[in-house]
Amino acid sequence: MANSGLQLLGFVLAFCGLIGIITSTALPQWKTSSYADGNILTAQAIYEGLWMSCAAQSTGQVQCKVYDSMLKLSSTIQATRALMILGILLGTLASVVASVGMKCTTCFGDDEVKKGKVATIGGVIFIISGLAVLVATAWYGNNIAQEFYNPFTPTNSRFEFGQALFIGWAAAALSLLGGAFLCCSWTKSNGGRQAYPRSHSAPSAAKNYV
Repeated sequence: MANSGLQLLGFVLAFCGLIGIITSTALPQWKTSSYADGNILTAQAIYEGLWMSCAAQSTGQVQCKVYDSMLKLSSTIQATRALMILGILLGTLASVVASVGMKCTTCFGDDEVKKGKVATIGGVIFIISGLAVLVATAWYGNNIAQEFYNPFTPTNSRFEFGQALFIGWAAAALSLLGGAFLCCSWTKSNGGRQAYPRSHSAPSAAKNYV
């Protein structure tokens, strides 16, 4: 039987994770220019994302340029793009599937077994979506850290983690947690119904009287 409270909490968390994944993918602040290790402070801040690079002036003016060719991008950006888009597609599919299996919906009527199974499938898809986003953000973040600590990287070309990267990590955590709650909200016990042993009446002892 499904625990409706836990199920609803899991869906809300996972759906918030999906919104965070979309936001993280669209934002250009995946990495921002670093001013550590004696970097000279300038009136221009540079940050890069999956789709464009931007330069923000101290006056508040921001100029962005979309990447010209996908083939010229590094393998890290291309792989991160693919994983983030995969996470969005899986998260959207999981939202539809999980909403169909929610106990508060009228789909499948009163068949709690089918509704529980469908909600669990939606939770599994949410977990896969969160894992894809977690791999993408961790890979991209590791690349930033390697370039930052590389002694051959010029001081003015070093970057740090941007806001979009932190949003992506938080979104992945919400998707994983929400998917886990959806999976745990339905306890399978003998096909969703508790089976009781049949009672057998003791045969009456027949007595023959002469």
